[in-house]
Amino acid sequence: MSTNNSQASPAPGVRALGSPAYWTQFRLVSYLHRAGVAASYPIRGIWYFSRSREFWPLFFGRLLPLSVISFLVYFILFAFAFLPQFAFLAIFHGWGAWVSAVVLVLGEGLVIIQGLFEGFFVDECRVDVFDATLIKLGWINLLRPHRLLFDDAPTAVKMLGKPTSSAIYTPWSVIQIVELIVFLPLNLVPWVGTPAFIIITGTRLGKLAHYRWFQLKGFSKQDAKREARTVLWEDVWFGTVAMILELIPILSFFFLLTTTTGAAIWTAEMEKKREAASTGPTQPEAIGEDQPPAYSDIV
Repeated sequence: MSTNNSQASPAPGVRALGSPAYWTQFRLVSYLHRAGVAASYPIRGIWYFSRSREFWPLFFGRLLPLSVISFLVYFILFAFAFLPQFAFLAIFHGWGAWVSAVVLVLGEGLVIIQGLFEGFFVDECRVDVFDATLIKLGWINLLRPHRLLFDDAPTAVKMLGKPTSSAIYTPWSVIQIVELIVFLPLNLVPWVGTPAFIIITGTRLGKLAHYRWFQLKGFSKQDAKREARTVLWEDVWFGTVAMILELIPILSFFFLLTTTTGAAIWTAEMEKKREAASTGPTQPEAIGEDQPPAYSDIV
């Protein structure tokens, strides 16, 4: 009887392990998984912030008045700027122009709101939310070198004392405003312009979500850039979801805080992975034959 020594071929639809097609498929799945996880953090931040009642005064006490002002800004823009821009975009986009017109007006409102309020009134609140979330997640030691903490306080928010070093969540700069203005015309491009605007501007939001973490770690500019490169793909999708939430009128300031919470959750998970990688799993030592037996006082 003849024997067949050839290796059995994989079943139809199954990639051979180690083949280029297998690794291409593996990388694709890996990229999709990383994108999905990163995009989930702003959503998880909404849930975490909403169920943490101690965070609520930070929004109602500081940002609710600004939300009312932002509503007035968007109301004026939609009342006077939406229809002319829709009519212009309809020449190129047809009836689908309303989507681009809405995003365009929302982007214009975002430029105005960021220029007037966000950099001056919101950042301190975002720092408190970020730091309090880290405390609740067990990473209080990251904060001790950088701000006073009241260990006997009943909640994480009330534990926060005055910062002892620079405390910035997102550094305000004219460049951010200019970028928004420069990329706003992308909405004039049919079909792909609006998604491109959201992804491009959102990517910057994703990168800035690590600023406070790098500050707490004491990273130099070179260290921060090196660390940021490892999560560049994740930044795109975290920032894209954050940008979509930030474009929602009235609730934009609320979502600023929930996205900050999501960034802190992401930071805590990255710190956990870094700690596990640096220490490694500890295994109990096995007793070999040449080792003495364990001590016992039983004769």
